[in-house]
Amino acid sequence: MLKIKNFKDYQNQYEKSVSNPEDFWDTIANTFDWEKKWDETLNWQFDNFNVEWFKGGKLNITVNMLDRHLKNDGDKVAFIWEPNEPNEKSKSITYKQLYEEVCKMSNGLRSLGVKKGDRVCIYMPMVLESIISIIACARIGAVHSIVFAGFSSQALADRIIDAQAKVIITADGLNRGPKKVDLKSMVDEALITCNSIDNVVVLNCINSNCKMQSGRDIDYAQLIGNQPTTAEPEIMDSEDLLFILYTSGSTGKPKGIVHTCGGYMVYTAYSFQNVFQYNDNDIFWCTADIGWITGHSYIVYGPLLAGATSVVFEGVPTYPDAGRFWEICEKYKVNQFYTAPTAIRSLMCENIELVNKHDLSNLKVIGSVGEPINDEAWQWYFKHIGKNNCPVVDTWWQTETGGIMLAGLGNLSPMKATYAGLPLPGIQPLLLNNDGNEITSPNEEGYLCMKFPWPSMLRTTFGNHQRCVNTYFSNYKGYYFTGDGAKRDENGLYRIIGRVDDVINVSGHRFGTAEIEDAINTNKYAIESAVVGFPHDIKGQGIYAYVFVDPNCSDSSEKIIESIVRSVESGIGKIARPDKIQIVAGLPKTRSGKIMRRILRKIAEGELTNFGDTSTLLDPEIVNSIVKNSK
Repeated sequence: MLKIKNFKDYQNQYEKSVSNPEDFWDTIANTFDWEKKWDETLNWQFDNFNVEWFKGGKLNITVNMLDRHLKNDGDKVAFIWEPNEPNEKSKSITYKQLYEEVCKMSNGLRSLGVKKGDRVCIYMPMVLESIISIIACARIGAVHSIVFAGFSSQALADRIIDAQAKVIITADGLNRGPKKVDLKSMVDEALITCNSIDNVVVLNCINSNCKMQSGRDIDYAQLIGNQPTTAEPEIMDSEDLLFILYTSGSTGKPKGIVHTCGGYMVYTAYSFQNVFQYNDNDIFWCTADIGWITGHSYIVYGPLLAGATSVVFEGVPTYPDAGRFWEICEKYKVNQFYTAPTAIRSLMCENIELVNKHDLSNLKVIGSVGEPINDEAWQWYFKHIGKNNCPVVDTWWQTETGGIMLAGLGNLSPMKATYAGLPLPGIQPLLLNNDGNEITSPNEEGYLCMKFPWPSMLRTTFGNHQRCVNTYFSNYKGYYFTGDGAKRDENGLYRIIGRVDDVINVSGHRFGTAEIEDAINTNKYAIESAVVGFPHDIKGQGIYAYVFVDPNCSDSSEKIIESIVRSVESGIGKIARPDKIQIVAGLPKTRSGKIMRRILRKIAEGELTNFGDTSTLLDPEIVNSIVKNSK
């Protein structure tokens, strides 16, 4: 792996990566084990979007995650698992043990008839078996589709149906702070409308004695119990599907982002090593859930490809108290810590003694992910967690990008509060104005785009390539459009401003406004709704829902709002519950019937004047009514 040694080295590598991208990525790809070397490094065009990296190359990504470490590092710890309850025993698993467990699960899945190209849905807690299941899918060439275990049965069903998954791996339930959450009944409910699932594999996590359906449901322990501890890896083409991960967009249902084997492997490993400046025997901890891209790339794939030791945490940062993160950092002598601004903002509100009583002196790099970090949170993080000594790597990337795109490189590169920083080698960003012209002067806001492909970028949206083209490559011809606004300072450091489309970033999790509106509109009271984001002290953005209900309805507002909340929870999950719901007498619309979301955003943000030109509105009085009742 080509690890960047200093800032001058970064500048040299970046120059090489831009002047001759194929040679640059060739060199890095050659540090991995391939069954057959590729015929062509890169074939691409953005107009109708087709990108192929390491074309003709044959490999299995798990060989590079596990097999190649066995000879010299088989006894090295791959994961330290910290349970939800602090008084319960933690678990460690070495690379050799992980290899054997993955092989057993691989053989178990094969015994169920799962083969290359089949989709396997994973809906699980933060336990080691989740990671084992992910890697087992990759080993046999099955495509995993992980669904965050906080999503509702309906959201789970939507994703199973879209992927046409053959098997789902789940658990009886999960531990979340003081609560136990039933997962198996959610799966049973989801499968009422799904006809593609042949088997449900159930891990016993909370000893709930859940109901098992004969002929369909299989106990995890029984499935792997007598399986051999070796399993031949399926040889994959570099461009074969590795996984599908669903993400919300500004329109319609969540789209299945597709990542493939070769390019994703090369980029996640490279970005992991360089952003976090990981050294052998360091302890790395990413606090994300595996249901999100951060968990995929920087809990599972990137660290294992690099032969790292990682912490995996089952619980939440505030249980049994708000010092749990710092207790774990001290307990395992964590060197690199990677979390979300939402977590930082919620913990900085707590008693500082919960930080100070723990030894954080082993930290070398602290990272931020999921959303832009505000100055106050950045300063607190740097001062109290990094002790004014640890670099803060504020990373910008997306489900679609597969890996970190803009970030500091440990302590090697310039650091500036609230700025993500410089592009990684191989990443070629630019800012465009409304007319699609490039912005070259500093400190001007524009639309963040990419002008050249990178190995881990998405390849399509599952089952609908045109949707991929329309979403990412049609706004500005010849460029990948990120959907984010940004600006660049005099030194080339990028600051992310936030989404410029109808996507709300809640605690680092993206939700399309259309998705939430659809869930609201299933409610018996709702005639029409409009959802916007607004600034939220903890979450970054909150969800504000304006709901038009039948004016003749005699039920109380409280009853209506409670019912609407339940509709969102059942349609998506508690994670998408609106922070504010306002019952309105109508929505501000143009004469052509378009909802004026610009006005609704301003009201949600507390800006109750200066709505701009409202002359095109069908009924301007509606705005006055909404303003009056918003206070």
